[in-house]
Amino acid sequence: MTGPADMGLGNWIDPCRTALLIVDMQADFASPNGALGRAGVDISATSAALDAAGRLASAARAAGAALVFVALRTAPDSDSAAWAERLRRRGQGELGGGLCRAGEAGAAFVGPVPDADDLIVAKTRYSGFFGTDLDAQLRRRGIDTLVICGLTTECCVDSTVRDAFQLDYHLFLVGDACAAYEADLHRAALRALEINCAILVTTDQIVAAWGGGDLG
Repeated sequence: MTGPADMGLGNWIDPCRTALLIVDMQADFASPNGALGRAGVDISATSAALDAAGRLASAARAAGAALVFVALRTAPDSDSAAWAERLRRRGQGELGGGLCRAGEAGAAFVGPVPDADDLIVAKTRYSGFFGTDLDAQLRRRGIDTLVICGLTTECCVDSTVRDAFQLDYHLFLVGDACAAYEADLHRAALRALEINCAILVTTDQIVAAWGGGDLG
């Protein structure tokens, strides 16, 4: 079966026009001491994704591709009233309102962390494009292609990928560098995005392509 690497993946993700977009790899979502870990959510699936994202970041830097870290950063005045009411109606309390508070430990990056030259985009909703200047920043850099990974597959990754697709970016979703807290949600989200928005790839494929052998 022909895969992306056999079809010129290196040319498709030329570092001159491509950014690695890392979504919400933050303590509240992936650290045992973060909000979800303390709440008893099984975050074990995030560990492999963090490691894979670290490999992607190293490969992107070596190849000269741009790195973009998208991070949830909330404050009381940015909290969603609709989110809070939805939780209240479901009897789930107020957990969502306090995630990734700006300036607090829960908002810190885990796994790969930004270098001084990397772009950091703060958001207050699921999508990295909603209410941010991410699209403008990418266009300014001449970027039309995104390699995307992050947390969680069915939520903020999904929302970001769909918005990027509707903005006409070429998208490569790195399945093993994404994670969800439930395996079936992860698989279903990847499948839906593969059908509708992105080419599904692996970390090994991206690292090989950015290693130079497929760029000539």
